[in-house]
Amino acid sequence: MLAPLDNETIFKRVFTDNEVFQQFIKDLFDIDVIVSKIETEKRFVPPIANIDIKLDIYAETDDHRFVIEIQKIDYDYNFNRFLNYFVTLLIEQQKRGDKYEIPQTVLGVVVITRPYKVNQITGEPIHANVMSIDFNPRDLDNELIKLWNHKLLFLNPNPKYQNDKTPSNYQDWLNLFRISIEKNINITLNLNNKGIVKAAKIAELENLDATTISEMQKTEAKKAMIAVIENESKKEGIIEGKKEGIIEGKIEAAEKGIIAGLTNEIIKIMTELTEEQINDIRNRLKNN
Repeated sequence: MLAPLDNETIFKRVFTDNEVFQQFIKDLFDIDVIVSKIETEKRFVPPIANIDIKLDIYAETDDHRFVIEIQKIDYDYNFNRFLNYFVTLLIEQQKRGDKYEIPQTVLGVVVITRPYKVNQITGEPIHANVMSIDFNPRDLDNELIKLWNHKLLFLNPNPKYQNDKTPSNYQDWLNLFRISIEKNINITLNLNNKGIVKAAKIAELENLDATTISEMQKTEAKKAMIAVIENESKKEGIIEGKKEGIIEGKIEAAEKGIIAGLTNEIIKIMTELTEEQINDIRNRLKNN
């Protein structure tokens, strides 16, 4: 049985393996890359503007041709957020140079591991398991004009959005995620794909050491608490429209999140409380 790839600990363990990482990028973007160093929790110093982003998985290829980032998203399905991460990588390129050029191609992958409810600007809901942005312009005849190779790819393994027409290079990885998350799903992995085989071997529960299992369990507890925060922040007083009830619900949710060990960043996203308010709650809990 596979450990869940929607778990942050397992996700990073699998996709920081060189063989898995390189095959993943090969299948998604049809390029061969070699990376000697794969980082997690990547930050840039100083941060871009007022946003101190943190990338789940980050690598630069040994030939310096590509910068690659992979994000796993459990919450805050704001597509502006995904774009912000990607644009930050482009801006970071400019910080390194003194010319109007971006020397490295930027590739991004966002794996959405929970159902999202996002509408297009037309108001129509998004129901897709693969989406991509290639950042190239089109002329008035809708012909693509190749100027850059930058690309941002979204993968949604939710079976609800499964599409039988999805090409195998995407489908193999979507299936891997689905099998690890949905234990009773009837899907067969492509064992001819070496990256899939290696990823499955790493994620196999029997192959995990005690430390990894412990970290996985902590991550699962945090995910459960995020769900509580989401519910609590909406529950109290919303039906009656009472401001006091809404605030109380958010404070209670923040308290539970602090006790569960969630960061201020996550609590802030879920409750919409300010940094100062969250720190006040932390101090109060500490002194009680």
